Amino acid sequence: MSIFYKVIIFFLITFSLMFFVSIEINKLTKDTIETLLRDKYIHVSGELFKYLSNSDQKSLDERLKELKFEIIEDEKSYIEKSHILHEYNTEFSSVKILKDKESRYLLYMQYLDDDILVIDLSQDNNFEKKEFLNYMIVADIFILILLCLIILKMVYPLKDISKIIRKFGEGEYCLRIKTGCKDEIGEVAKTFNSMASNIQDLITSRQRLLRDIGHELKTPISKSKIALDMIEDNKYKRILNKALFQIDEMINELLCLEKLNANQNKLKIETFSSDTLVGEALSKLFIEDENLVDITIESSFQIKGDLNYLSIALKNLIDNALKYGTQKPVYVLVKDTNISVKSRGEALDKPLEYYCEAFTQGDNSRNQSGYGLGLSLVRRIVDKHGFELLYYHDGKFNVFELVV
Repeated sequence: MSIFYKVIIFFLITFSLMFFVSIEINKLTKDTIETLLRDKYIHVSGELFKYLSNSDQKSLDERLKELKFEIIEDEKSYIEKSHILHEYNTEFSSVKILKDKESRYLLYMQYLDDDILVIDLSQDNNFEKKEFLNYMIVADIFILILLCLIILKMVYPLKDISKIIRKFGEGEYCLRIKTGCKDEIGEVAKTFNSMASNIQDLITSRQRLLRDIGHELKTPISKSKIALDMIEDNKYKRILNKALFQIDEMINELLCLEKLNANQNKLKIETFSSDTLVGEALSKLFIEDENLVDITIESSFQIKGDLNYLSIALKNLIDNALKYGTQKPVYVLVKDTNISVKSRGEALDKPLEYYCEAFTQGDNSRNQSGYGLGLSLVRRIVDKHGFELLYYHDGKFNVFELVV
């Protein structure tokens, strides 16, 4: 999951929790104020009732002033628009705690025909504190939203940076990161652009060097082939012809490997049969005697990939088997979704990955342990297709298996 979505999820969770907490705090504050006022009204009602029952209006007014209570004249109107929170009745008296439409708490007392409706003016302070608390919560939520937007704005360029880096890794070396940020992300973009320019220059220089070397080598090879055609056919001519063919193939494979390593060549994906792949691979080999390769196709299957590159890979496996096998023929077996190349010989003394490095050979490279450039190119082609290259020794044969 990307950082962008993680920030959004984190914000939604935090916002939900804060919203829930604000509702609960508001409810708790409201209940607390209501409880405090109710207890206060109940506590002072007894004292005020004494003045009301004695018809001592002067003392009642003085006490109400001390308590910061105010008498409401329009009793009937207020009582009709209020609902009762607490009520206590006797035969001659009645005490009620009311809540009006403006959420203010009132105290109503009645004794015989005398009654009075009062309000605690100090409760306004409590409501002001409650409102201030609500404003603070709203401000916190606003700051949270603002902070989330700032973070999203900061991390959003990372999506473009990740996309460009991925495409750069796929071979689009001309791409650069464009960002106006002057923070750490801007520094990352600037550093990447500098690194990308250096890498592009190195790759271009190496490609130009290899291309020039390949061109320079092909010229004398072509001249040698022309000269060989003028020589009478004999054993030495065939040896030279084969050597020139191998040098030419090595140059082509070296250039091909370089393009694959630099992600310069795009695969031409098509569907073809395993028989077609084997035939194409054999056509690329320089084999004087067809009996050197024994082909068995137990079950043909369809392959989706680049026929040219896969035929080069299979050709290299067969060519290595012919070079380093201790006894001919070499066996090519097509079965299920596997193509196996088997040759007699001792087991490799190192893991397969060791021989898949370019120009890597075993200790006895002059005999049969080396696999040179071939397996490196095979590995790159197989990896490009998402296929698998396996090796095992069954006691007599070295087996290289291409799993499609």
